[in-house]
Amino acid sequence: MEERDTFRIKLVNDGRIYIVPLMKRLGDFSGERCPSVQDKKSGREFPVLAALVDNKLKELDYKLVMSHQVEFIGYNHPDGRRTYLRSLCFVLQSAVRALFPNKVLIINHSLPSGLYCTICSPQCLEDGRQAVAELTDADLEALKDKMHSIIDANLPFHKVKMDADEAEKLFLANGQPDKAALLKSVGRYMCSVYYLDGQADTFHGPLLPSTGYLNVFDIMHYGEGFCLQFPSESDYDKVIPVRSQSRISATLKEYSDWCSIIGVKGIGTLNQAVMAGHATSLINLSEALHERKYAGIANQIYEKRDKVRIVFIAGPSSSGKTSSSLRLALQCQVLGLKPKVIELDNYFVDRERTPKDTDGNYDFEALEAMDLKLLNEQLNELVSGKEVELPKFDFKAGKSCPSGNRISLGDKEILIMEGIHALDPAMVPDVDGSRIFRVYVSALTSLNVDENNNISTSDNRLLRRMVRDNRVRGITPEETILRWHSVRRGENQNIFPFQENADAVFNSALIYELPMLKYYAEPLLRRISPSSPAYTEAVRLLKFLDYIVALSPSEIACIPPTSIMREFIGGQTL
Repeated sequence: MEERDTFRIKLVNDGRIYIVPLMKRLGDFSGERCPSVQDKKSGREFPVLAALVDNKLKELDYKLVMSHQVEFIGYNHPDGRRTYLRSLCFVLQSAVRALFPNKVLIINHSLPSGLYCTICSPQCLEDGRQAVAELTDADLEALKDKMHSIIDANLPFHKVKMDADEAEKLFLANGQPDKAALLKSVGRYMCSVYYLDGQADTFHGPLLPSTGYLNVFDIMHYGEGFCLQFPSESDYDKVIPVRSQSRISATLKEYSDWCSIIGVKGIGTLNQAVMAGHATSLINLSEALHERKYAGIANQIYEKRDKVRIVFIAGPSSSGKTSSSLRLALQCQVLGLKPKVIELDNYFVDRERTPKDTDGNYDFEALEAMDLKLLNEQLNELVSGKEVELPKFDFKAGKSCPSGNRISLGDKEILIMEGIHALDPAMVPDVDGSRIFRVYVSALTSLNVDENNNISTSDNRLLRRMVRDNRVRGITPEETILRWHSVRRGENQNIFPFQENADAVFNSALIYELPMLKYYAEPLLRRISPSSPAYTEAVRLLKFLDYIVALSPSEIACIPPTSIMREFIGGQTL
């Protein structure tokens, strides 16, 4: 072979340089040099599912045509898990089409145990919702068996480039109008379409080479449909453990129904509304819904005013907890209550008493990082009518000190406190639970990209945080992305297990926020260098934002100064 027919590949997994021939398939290269990847923390071996080529995610069918840096990834990598899940969803789609040829699969939103799915009639009901097919135990068992047969057959996934007009007609014929509307709204000439056993679909990211990789999954009844379960992040051989989250599921369903009522069922119809000049109307509708929800929670608190004296607010990062505390306080004032907002962060223990994580770093998100004894004592004193001096934590010195701020709770006065542990009963074990009203706040978007591609609520919050931290704290988008895994780990440990303890759930998602966030986040993401470890995630987010039509500055100016979005983009007057 002549020199010009070969080139150099640096394999990150072993740090070595290899000379490979032109058009070498990544899967073949992996089979020869890297048949599995090792997780650095656990030491466990995982099968290769995809690869990062110069920090860009590629499927294993990708062919090498020049020198690259290549890193093979497995289920222990976030993009490996996404590749597995996209492929599993296509197998589910294929099984549904085989067993229910006159129905359409809808992947609605995430659940603690997987993805919530329904099988629907293409015909819409008068209220804008789709007619959900009732599935029996036998139906689900048949669906699971069909998926197993597709997986056992080890059928290949094929990607082809298709004329956008042709693809749009194909999706309409498949009963996927949201997918067709999305394609039309982004105005592309060509698009990538995947095929599995003669069935066509799109999944907005690489798939596995074949169905044989998908040996771990399950499906179970849930709500009106079912839950598609996939491997646990901590144990690849088992599906995610079942956890009931009726409050969160009901909130997501309510939001989904509301989106359907106003005619926005996915990113495609949202784009069409923005392009038609209806952005201001969407902003006004969304903000009115938020105001109504805040008022509803304030009413619940007011109805318990003879007993409740403390309102705890918790939620994951960038869910809008600070704005929600202030707006809820305003609604309580309207009813005649007198709220006092206190920061739980002032109850940190001194630095030398702060616990450390497994890496030896201070774990400020651990429950033990708080002075629980002082917190419980002061809350009980306040509830009993006594006066206390609130602590103040000096973050620079790492010390708690007196604040000089003495408060008590008079008639109709209530405390509003916001913090990550606010839903955990272990934070206030000595306080009478009947005196506390707990509110969970999160951006629980159930707006989808299309019928079978849901939007991650985590991505929504990541974009919020990126915009806010760059504007307020001078933190680069690269730093935000690299810290996000640690943030998510803390949420999984300290917030999500206690969501169901909430007396009320506030969904801070706004239907117009992704078009708004695109305006701010896209330029920030484009600054990240291809050599950065955050580049892979930046490319993924940019591809996602590429499907969205951005709001204009004049439309963004219509967002009211009391909006949660102003917490992230500035201009808030609360």
